[in-house]
Amino acid sequence: MGRMGSTTRRCIAAWGLMFTAAALLPVAAQAQQKKVVIYTSNESTLNDLVFAAFTKETGIAVEPVVAGSGVVIRRLQAEKERPLGDIVWGISRSLLQTNKALFAPYASKNKDATPVEYRDPTDLWVGNNLHLLVILQNTKILPADQGPKGWNDLLDPKWKGKIAFTDPANSGSAYTTVTMLVDLWGGGDAGWKKVGQLFKNLKVLNRSSLVFQGVGNGEYPLGISLEYAGPMWASGGAPVKTIYPADGTLATMEGAAIIKNGPDPAEAKAFVDFVNRKDVREMILKATFRRPTRTDLDLTNLPGGLPPMSSLNIVKYDEDAWTGKRKETLEKIKDLLQESR
Repeated sequence: MGRMGSTTRRCIAAWGLMFTAAALLPVAAQAQQKKVVIYTSNESTLNDLVFAAFTKETGIAVEPVVAGSGVVIRRLQAEKERPLGDIVWGISRSLLQTNKALFAPYASKNKDATPVEYRDPTDLWVGNNLHLLVILQNTKILPADQGPKGWNDLLDPKWKGKIAFTDPANSGSAYTTVTMLVDLWGGGDAGWKKVGQLFKNLKVLNRSSLVFQGVGNGEYPLGISLEYAGPMWASGGAPVKTIYPADGTLATMEGAAIIKNGPDPAEAKAFVDFVNRKDVREMILKATFRRPTRTDLDLTNLPGGLPPMSSLNIVKYDEDAWTGKRKETLEKIKDLLQESR
């Protein structure tokens, strides 16, 4: 009896030590775990790829907050006295530029590989990737040689209801497309008149993903979209051709910035260095076909067959001016869309 009691006491003591150690381990592990909070407007495919690779290499855990770019910026503005995030990633140049008072300067280790037009002169933000505005064509329902060559071709009445497009009220790239075309087609009333003609041919959808899904699945022969969507669907076996308009297009930049007074500044700097590194940009391009801002990647030897920028007709675009009059321009677009229905 006494010996059993002694054994029982030893077991209880041993179990007590185990439970104490188990209780302490997560706290110790948590104290040692570095983290970074990233506010991102990128889709999950890109986020998951990059965050997993970053954590595996650095041991820094990523806490993502995913929302549209407008929501992200409003959150930053609301938190500016006491920021909860460390990084914004996947935000357009115009939003980065107009909200740079919220960011802390950091000269990334990889900044010299990024052209000056894709980074802030005082290092408050740096560009990561470029989105070219393109036309997608389903070659199964519209043979490759029968598609449009440029934007002007889309005005032909034969395309009525056959061109998928995103509502500019819901998409920054759609807004950029419309305003670029206003300028391309003469600006002012002349430009808006042609845009009104185009609207009569469009099938306006609520989300950007519905456009490239619609073309990829054969619901629409044509769609106005972003460059990466074409090779993404083609790589999956869909009969999708990417058309770079002969009459001109532009590259819209997305980038990253460190939030001023964020809780994890060292980890934020590590992420900025990581996401613009050459091998990481190659990984991103291979998996998601995002064109890098870096100019030292040989696109001809990478998946997607993206043409070099020098081979394309890139037009000038006053991003600051169109950003400044966004509200009234969206109202005009809304009115024109209603008139075209």
